[in-house]
Amino acid sequence: MIDLGISKLALIGAVALIVIGPEKLPRVARTVGALLGKAQRYVSDVKAEVSRSMELEELKKMKESVESAARDVESSVQTGAGDFEKSWSEATAGLDGSTASYDDALGSIGSDLHPVYKHPKKNWRIKQKAMPQWYKARTGIRTRTQSGAARVARFRPRSTTAPR
Repeated sequence: MIDLGISKLALIGAVALIVIGPEKLPRVARTVGALLGKAQRYVSDVKAEVSRSMELEELKKMKESVESAARDVESSVQTGAGDFEKSWSEATAGLDGSTASYDDALGSIGSDLHPVYKHPKKNWRIKQKAMPQWYKARTGIRTRTQSGAARVARFRPRSTTAPR
């Protein structure tokens, strides 16, 4: 940036004191400081934006390289699968029809391997009732309904004097 020494700053301050006057100098200094702060924030924002754009470009390049590698792997897998299918068909071409009946047998067995999903039909109220009484008593779960007045009467402090 600008290389200012102590002597140059003192000279600039003396000239500003003479030109502006001592009563307006603090206000001018505050304004200059605010403008310098805004300029520094603007420069830091620009630097951050430039670095973000550079990172974005690097990420785009990395994404393209990963996508090309994935395409290469996919094509090699497809060619390998095609070669395997060819060799499999050549190897099984000499067999009579025994593989077809074997595949049919596997198809009928395969449907029995995975049962159909049935909802468990769980009910929250049943689970609450199945909880043991000792556990309900220890944790403070209410087992019977009680009116508000009865609850107040139950927890009302006992008087020390005997009723007349």
